[in-house]
Amino acid sequence: MSDPSVTVAVRAGTSDNGRVPSWGSFSYAFGPLVAVGGLVMLVLVLRWAFSRGHSVVATPGRSGAPEDYGLLVPVAEPRSRPEAQQTIDLLRQAGITSSVVQTTVGLRVMVWPAEAGRAEAILGTRPNDAAQA
Repeated sequence: MSDPSVTVAVRAGTSDNGRVPSWGSFSYAFGPLVAVGGLVMLVLVLRWAFSRGHSVVATPGRSGAPEDYGLLVPVAEPRSRPEAQQTIDLLRQAGITSSVVQTTVGLRVMVWPAEAGRAEAILGTRPNDAAQA
């Protein structure tokens, strides 16, 4: 019933699993040390991400004076958001990039300095800011 061409050599109590590296007495501690190291790194990253004053989440913006907006200069002083949007639409039709900011003295439509003269000519306005006086 058995095939005479197949022979199996089995030695009692041995098996061939290949060469397994041995680090001596340190090998039993390697796995737990890697796990603890990973947890320490995770704790450090989470402490940094959720610490006060160093969060990776942006803080809400705050209003500043009209002069505090870098290179942008005010060209209009709208009284409401809809009026500001109409002003932006008018400037956009003329090819001028603009934005609305809430300053400490009210809404302002801001443009780049190179486009300020053209924007004021289109709008027919001159801002009444203290910076202009």
